Amino acid sequence: MFGHAGHELRPLVDAFRTRCPGSDVQFGEINGSDPFTALRTGEHDVHVLWLPVAEPDLTVGPTVLTGGRVLAVSADHPLAARGAASLEDLGDNRVVDFGPDAPEYWVASMVPTRTLLGRRVLRGPVARTFHEILSLVASGECVQPLGEVAARYNSPPGIVFLPVHDAPTLQWALTWRSSDDNPTIRALAETAADLGPIAL
Repeated sequence: MFGHAGHELRPLVDAFRTRCPGSDVQFGEINGSDPFTALRTGEHDVHVLWLPVAEPDLTVGPTVLTGGRVLAVSADHPLAARGAASLEDLGDNRVVDFGPDAPEYWVASMVPTRTLLGRRVLRGPVARTFHEILSLVASGECVQPLGEVAARYNSPPGIVFLPVHDAPTLQWALTWRSSDDNPTIRALAETAADLGPIAL
């Protein structure tokens, strides 16, 4: 489902297991560089993905998590001493490039291509995994907007996570292959709808 927030998703998982005895949930990591392939190949049944997801072959179900955003910067970055960041700060820095397998609209919802004042946000170098992102940030090569849940589950040396006060709230929703709409997935979605989104 989702590489982070296993604790926060526990109420959903427990309620689903109660509703569907014999069914189980296994967690796995989803990398921003390739968010949909594991669904399309059948390796995964359901993902928890930040919105929007606008893929014609995928169904977006109930929102399960909501939360704020942080900006990951190196500990010696000038922003680190400030204690907070804004989306406008992206115009003064370089952010990670997720590569060609992540749809631009989906990446831009987390990492805009321009600031609110219209300044271009430069991308690069490429990072394929979350740990590559952290390595690039720690080395000072870039900064990176992330969901605040990433800061909750990671405290690597050399990185500071700054709250981004003017970023819209992130929403994550269950997402699955439309061709694989089956009773188990529907039961999970119904359970999530009954519980409502969990605020991080």
